[in-house]
Amino acid sequence: MIELIPAIDLIDGKCVRLSQGKYDSKKVYGENPVEIAKRFEANGIRRLHVVDLDGAASHHIVNHRALHALATQTSLRIDFGGGVKSDDDLQIAFDSGAQMVTGGSIAVTHPERFLHWLNLYGSERIILGADVKERRIAVHGWKEESACELFPFLTDYINKGVTQVICTDIARDGMLQGASVALYEEILQQHPRLHLIASGGVGSMDDIHRLNEAGVPAVIFGKAVYEGKITLEELSKLC
Repeated sequence: MIELIPAIDLIDGKCVRLSQGKYDSKKVYGENPVEIAKRFEANGIRRLHVVDLDGAASHHIVNHRALHALATQTSLRIDFGGGVKSDDDLQIAFDSGAQMVTGGSIAVTHPERFLHWLNLYGSERIILGADVKERRIAVHGWKEESACELFPFLTDYINKGVTQVICTDIARDGMLQGASVALYEEILQQHPRLHLIASGGVGSMDDIHRLNEAGVPAVIFGKAVYEGKITLEELSKLC
């Protein structure tokens, strides 16, 4: 069964969601992320995806106190991303309670640093973030499109030891119009052993079931729950 990973995106310590990564589309869903996380936990969720959107825009971790609160006040396994650009940022994330850290922009702009982290901490703790816009990797909070094409980017890092990838289709993120199932199937055809985590576009339980049927190992979702398109009770049946 597909692993369910709710997302908590942080701005000013609050739980928010964006549409297609656009900061001017911000909508606040909760002043206290810990309360939201505890509701997930009470319904059988075991893992949480936390994104520091302030950090992604500022190029360094900002919301580490909120991360610490989530890690110490719940038993959820947390993977964290956003603003992790230096060795100090990575240490802050782990010291604040993240079990795993996702590197996206850093894997494009400073690949040697990302590979150092991968070799130092291992593929169980370092996740590759592949945020995709028209099959190119976007960086710096999705504000810039790099020259890196998705499939060569994935193949290169998988050959160097990456085993977990969060792939977000930016065009679908926050739009509630369905996940990029065909894209994920194509990735898994090329890399069948990859622990692929789908992200972006989930708007209903049907979307999660389609990803599960496609053999996708895990899925990140957020807005669908916050907007009531998916209920916690429905999630609990799959946990």
